[in-house]
Amino acid sequence: MSRFNFSKIWQINTGKHFTAGFLCLLVLVSLSSQPLQAQERVNPAIESAVKTAVEAWLKGRFKVDSVSRTVMPGVVEVRLGTDLIYADEKGQFAIVEGQMVNLKTGENLTAARLEEINRIDFTKLQKDLALKTVRGNGSRVLAVFEDPYCSFCRTYRKTLTELNNVTIYTYFYPTLRAESETVSRNAWCAKNREEAWNDWMLFGKEPLKASADCRFPAAKIVELGRSLGVSGTPTSFLADGRRLTGAVSRDRLEQLFSSAK
Repeated sequence: MSRFNFSKIWQINTGKHFTAGFLCLLVLVSLSSQPLQAQERVNPAIESAVKTAVEAWLKGRFKVDSVSRTVMPGVVEVRLGTDLIYADEKGQFAIVEGQMVNLKTGENLTAARLEEINRIDFTKLQKDLALKTVRGNGSRVLAVFEDPYCSFCRTYRKTLTELNNVTIYTYFYPTLRAESETVSRNAWCAKNREEAWNDWMLFGKEPLKASADCRFPAAKIVELGRSLGVSGTPTSFLADGRRLTGAVSRDRLEQLFSSAK
């Protein structure tokens, strides 16, 4: 049996990317790195329930080799070739790569919970600290934290310029390099902030040096970002408070805008 990738299975099953949890919660274990130990098989009823549920979730792509007891009451080990996942004895839920999955619906319960935990109150964002861009009717709203030296931010900036009917609040978040604040300040103090920022992010055209009397609220922006848990760039927030990390594709953004509550 060939080795499989659960992230790929998740993407095929749901059309979404499977984001692994904290490494310390990793429970997909390679048997090749573990000493072989005799495991007590569960009774036939439990084995049948778990095997049926897991194979249905995997859409028949892989077969369950065994279902065994673990040291944790009510939790069974499910072996698929040289990989392990864990499930409850009724075959309702499984732990895969540190994430809890509803085997019947395929829902990633951990991702859903983390999404809820990481929501913010969008109305409390300090909009005066951001560059406001409106295109079309401006009905779809997004806030984004970008550092001028962040390569992923530059990719994301190109995507953002392709969107229509949006209002985008861009926070110049100078945290990567000492020069980040200088470039951010120069763009902030430019006659046309949006043009200055886009010219830098998209074409590498450095904004003109700001006048000495222009004030860029760097400390307030950094404080805001940290209060929201922004630890990397780009980080975005939808109007319903959902957090997006990384350079999200245009297609994915369109989907997220459509599902915004």
